[in-house]
Amino acid sequence: NVKNIMLKNLLDACGGALGFWSVGYAFAYGGSGSTTKGFIGNDDFFLTNFTTGGEYVGWFFQFAFAATAATIVAGTVAERCKMAAYLCYSIMLTGFVYPVIVYSIWSSSGFLTAFNTDAFRGIGMVDFAGSGVVHMTGGATALIAAIILGPRKGRFYDADGNALDTPTEFKPHSVSLQILGTFILWTGWDGFNPGSALAIGNSDSAAVAALCCVTTTVAAATGCVTAMFTDTIMGQMAEGEAEYDLTMAMNGALAGLVAITAGCSVVTPWAAVIIGMIGGWVYIAFSKLLIKLKIDDAVDAIPV
Repeated sequence: NVKNIMLKNLLDACGGALGFWSVGYAFAYGGSGSTTKGFIGNDDFFLTNFTTGGEYVGWFFQFAFAATAATIVAGTVAERCKMAAYLCYSIMLTGFVYPVIVYSIWSSSGFLTAFNTDAFRGIGMVDFAGSGVVHMTGGATALIAAIILGPRKGRFYDADGNALDTPTEFKPHSVSLQILGTFILWTGWDGFNPGSALAIGNSDSAAVAALCCVTTTVAAATGCVTAMFTDTIMGQMAEGEAEYDLTMAMNGALAGLVAITAGCSVVTPWAAVIIGMIGGWVYIAFSKLLIKLKIDDAVDAIPV
């Protein structure tokens, strides 16, 4: 199972690169700048019209986002997804599904965009670095995949198919790697959110990037402590014993990061604290809801 998930993570990057290079970027941004709003891009397939370094940098930055949307699903469906199905999903998500959502929101020709004189409802959808575009897309895909695949053997049902009174908790392969992965993700977010300013060449763009650094950090920290201590208090009330759950702390931090990603450039730090707090609570609520519905998410990526 460990080798399987490692290979899938690697192939996510490879399939994502090829899918986004061939058709994904064209569907996401091809034809941007047109005054007519549309559903999907229709230009720059295989990057054939690219000539400048700026265009190539733009593709690489956007590819990282596409690959991120794909990797969200890998953890959810761990231990029970055939390789052929996984490869098809990965290429389809990065080559078509994700690009259509990008075009709708981030392209100046998309129907939800804020980057058009005729913005949606006069305002448009503001999603600075992808709370919805990237993370909700990956999360929704993971939810559908988890429902279709069903739970891992022994998670909610015994060998005869009878429902267990208490769901089985599988021990993690390596807690050290879990916490390392959390820190790597958090560090990656420090590139994702401030990097979405797309430049720090003047005082205005530098100020946006700096604000994103602060709001991203405090939201993650708040999400972490909110999820962990809320879970501790709930456990104390239910069982009379206080436990400090590392998984709750890690996923709480990630929930805070996901929550702040959309508005990191337009909120002040005190608001980021509230957003992170709500993110931590939403994570706990949906984590428990999935178990109640007997939907098996191996790493709790859907609630995050």
